[in-house]
Amino acid sequence: MEFRDILYTREDGIATITLNQPQTLNALTTRMQQEWIRAIEDAANDDEVRVLVVTGAGRAFCAGANPRALDHVRQKQTSPMTRRRDLLDEGSQSMARAVTDLGKPYIGSINGAAVGGGMDLASMCDIRIASDRAKFSMAFVRMGVIPASGGCYFLPRIVGIANACELVWTGRMIDAQEALRMGYVSKVVPHDELAMATKELATQLAKGPAVAIRMAKRLIYRSLELDLNKALEDHDLAMLIVESTEDAKEGPRAWVEKREPIFKGR
Repeated sequence: MEFRDILYTREDGIATITLNQPQTLNALTTRMQQEWIRAIEDAANDDEVRVLVVTGAGRAFCAGANPRALDHVRQKQTSPMTRRRDLLDEGSQSMARAVTDLGKPYIGSINGAAVGGGMDLASMCDIRIASDRAKFSMAFVRMGVIPASGGCYFLPRIVGIANACELVWTGRMIDAQEALRMGYVSKVVPHDELAMATKELATQLAKGPAVAIRMAKRLIYRSLELDLNKALEDHDLAMLIVESTEDAKEGPRAWVEKREPIFKGR
């Protein structure tokens, strides 16, 4: 697929998706969602990519769906199921599945407003770093609807049940500092420093032991759905795999030799 609504770049083990429709505040389109999914899948299948970053061009991360487009579709004399296909084209839910299947770190570099579906998509990231200009809103309730992209699944796992309920039920806007206090974002930096702060974290992860990082990500998310005994069984199996890697030998060796480890991802 030729990318038109996004940019996709790869450098030094880091792939970056940039939503590239700044004139519409990167409002979601079917094409943008399809391209986003394709980029995620490309990164997942590319052995040279260790980390995936997503950000927005211009002054917004993603403004979600265009309300005018939603109104136009809903005015059609069609069934709710047909309207749903017209509105989503299964794009947002397919994206949730693609992100969930991604075994590599996925960092959101939130440069501006993340509203409605845009906040849902930010919530799919493993880690979010925010510009001090960023703001967030689960705006669906203002359109008389509910989160469509798995927002009710991802958000409470990040900020807890009470905060998630309040944000979804009211649709109120929160700024970057409130998002930080809630634990929704990991760090807030001055706007002009966002790209550098994101690159520093992505570079650190890209240079890390890739197998161990991927296994740890899998265990973290699987453990949310398991009881302790089953989670510990999974940990034991994962440890057998990780301990067999070259990186598991390089780490202790570098420590003994008092130098930085050089991990090769195998």
